[in-house]
Amino acid sequence: MNDSSERPGTWFRIVLSRLGTLTLLKAAGTMAFMGLFFWGYFAVLRAPWSAPFTMPLTWLDAQIPFSPHAYPFYISLWVYVSLPPALLSHLRALLVFGGWMAAMCVFCLAFFLFFPTTVPAFSVPWEAYPQMAVIRGLDASGNACPSLHVASAIFAAFWLHRLVGTCRLPRFMLFLNLAQCLLIIWSTLAIRQHVVWDVLAGTLVGVLFALLSLRQVRDSGL
Repeated sequence: MNDSSERPGTWFRIVLSRLGTLTLLKAAGTMAFMGLFFWGYFAVLRAPWSAPFTMPLTWLDAQIPFSPHAYPFYISLWVYVSLPPALLSHLRALLVFGGWMAAMCVFCLAFFLFFPTTVPAFSVPWEAYPQMAVIRGLDASGNACPSLHVASAIFAAFWLHRLVGTCRLPRFMLFLNLAQCLLIIWSTLAIRQHVVWDVLAGTLVGVLFALLSLRQVRDSGL
């Protein structure tokens, strides 16, 4: 007997229906959220409470070579984190997702304010990679640990994993979701925005907030 997720077009219709639900609210909410986040982010980076601590390197950091090709994966986070709210089917789930994502961001920004950290000065000829100049300048003030980039990717990955089932998406989407999350995490190391300790801390934060948020919608659909 065939599962409904295997019927051609079934999952596609579900996705289209969800994308058409609360569309204006989702679009406006996502833009407002990002606007508020960057306002708070820049405010914290301009006024940390102490001099940033330089994060130590590990053996694993030395094994991951610098790669400018990782940059597209790094910036893809902003599309990736927008996918879960776009696929949610009702207001409660949307508010839970946004509320817990906001709580996670505030938690990390508090770390950046009270315990600012930075990455070591890597021997990379940054002038050869002008596309990274803006990000390098923004992240120079002390927002290394925990990596909010990693935490956000993992938070989105957990929600998308759940949505693969509720949207009856093909099972290979689970692999694509995991692969994209791992590529974003790798990119933070490969373009030298973070070190392994930042990634580990960001992973813990992302997993914690993702599990707490999904627990709140455990008995309801997404």
